[in-house]
Amino acid sequence: MKLGVIGVGHLAGAVLKGLLNGGVAAGDVCLSPRGRGPEMAERFGFGLAEDNAALVEACDVVLLAVRPGDAAEVVRGLPWREGQVLMSACAGVRIERLAEASAPAEVVRVMPITASELGASPTIVYPMRPEVAPYLEAIGTPIPLESEEQFETATVSAAVYGWAQAMIRTGTEWGIANGLDPAAARQLMARTFVASGRIQGEQDAPMDDILASLCTPGGITEAGLRHIEAEGVPEAWAGACDLVLRKLRGQA
Repeated sequence: MKLGVIGVGHLAGAVLKGLLNGGVAAGDVCLSPRGRGPEMAERFGFGLAEDNAALVEACDVVLLAVRPGDAAEVVRGLPWREGQVLMSACAGVRIERLAEASAPAEVVRVMPITASELGASPTIVYPMRPEVAPYLEAIGTPIPLESEEQFETATVSAAVYGWAQAMIRTGTEWGIANGLDPAAARQLMARTFVASGRIQGEQDAPMDDILASLCTPGGITEAGLRHIEAEGVPEAWAGACDLVLRKLRGQA
């Protein structure tokens, strides 16, 4: 099976590195000749198509990672065929819109994040198909969803990924300002977020119970959480999620 990539930018670059690290052979991947395609092909040994039509002709699965507003027109008129899968990573672009432009190929929506490069992307997918599973497993953990409406809601996590990094930066800067070595502060804050995610993701106990177990009455965790709640941070966080979802649905 051969994978093609149309739209070789920052996100696709991270995915491509993750695929290599996850055992996908460079020779089994073909890149569009635009964007970072020539550079990535020369550097890592990926194939480089003459144009997008040649790429579609040569590949079984095609990852589309272009600007959402360009997605339908980029795939329109290409030589799609029965049995192909168009795997779209274009936020907010619904299957119906792409299916019309890429018939008779099947359309799957995915949303990887740049942690794909490390094999650490929790990648949402709808609908899951066997052809895309090996690629998603190479870059992290596939999270299949049951409807396109669920997919839109889950896509908000791609924004949360950035917000979490901003919080890590804030914590790091606070630590440095209070005397920590910059490298130690960065590693401490980053690894603390990783540890928090693993505890919640890998244990079966209710999320509230896990948090409660950390909040000793009168202790530092409880005191900090009370301050955060008093400042309206949880409500602001939920509001930001609402804003992003409206934007994905074209309502903002």
